Amino acid sequence: MAAHCGPHAPLALTMGEPGGVSAEITISAWERLRQDGICFFIIADPSLFHGTTITEISAPDDAVAVFQNTLPVLPLEHSIAAKAGIAAPENAPAVIESIQRAVSYSLAGAATGVVTNPIQKSSLIASGFKFPGHTEFLAALTATTPMPNGRVRGPVMMLAGPALKTVPVTIHQSVASAAADLNPDMIKRAAIVTAEALRFDFAITNPRLAISGLNPHAGEAGTLGHEDLSVIAPAIAALNKMGVDARGPLPADTMFHEEARASYDAALCMLHDQALIPAKTLAFHDAVNVTLGLPIVRTSPDHGTALDIAGKGSARSDSLVAAIRLAAAMATKRAAKQ
Repeated sequence: MAAHCGPHAPLALTMGEPGGVSAEITISAWERLRQDGICFFIIADPSLFHGTTITEISAPDDAVAVFQNTLPVLPLEHSIAAKAGIAAPENAPAVIESIQRAVSYSLAGAATGVVTNPIQKSSLIASGFKFPGHTEFLAALTATTPMPNGRVRGPVMMLAGPALKTVPVTIHQSVASAAADLNPDMIKRAAIVTAEALRFDFAITNPRLAISGLNPHAGEAGTLGHEDLSVIAPAIAALNKMGVDARGPLPADTMFHEEARASYDAALCMLHDQALIPAKTLAFHDAVNVTLGLPIVRTSPDHGTALDIAGKGSARSDSLVAAIRLAAAMATKRAAKQ
């Protein structure tokens, strides 16, 4: 394999929502990365890239020879009718096919990992898609493939930036329902998956986890809520007995300043916003969404389809570039541990 593409197979990028900004940020990412030793190809309708020098390829390996000079596009079987700014449900079969094929290539070793461009969930669901988003779909597509090194299966969501990695234990649900659903097993599973990912995918030998409380001031010894003492603390005690370096429950409002961040490798947070607000504040344009606990590497830019600016040439590719770089780095570290 050509040296400029590194020692591994290329990454597979998915098409994402064809009416959004995926095509333009992919072009920008290719322009920024084509000399950096990272290869990728995108599984998409070639018509999305009019005006751009592309090469239509028939297999992932074909990307290696052309990547430095042209964007490799592996065409879909489903055609699309895309218009900038509009997420049309009739394009759902092509969007889904792109994800399925990227996962298939990665499971087979033809791709070294999957980087997913943003999808319009409402459009897919309107077409009959049965999953709330990428994460659940990817988990289903990889459910029968063994985890490497006997690791615990996810999926677990991580927001990774240059200065902070956060994991929300509960994700897309109301605060009330998240508090009601929270239990020690959820926390333990998220912590174990995170610790294993830090060890195998991020090459952190002895990962340290900081675990937030649920309530203000981590419950103030039970005066501001019982969950910190009755749910979170027992989970942390059990994790420590299992050899996981975890501490808490910690007040979420004092976990994310510079001195605090230096004391851990990832923060587990009980609520979606506890995790995402600090991650996006510190790295709004280059945070990466990582799915931990899959038998394949999967990253994604930490933003949506941006239908409002699609086709205007103003979309930034920073987060996609970061997602591609992180996927390549994770794949290299994971391969070294197998």
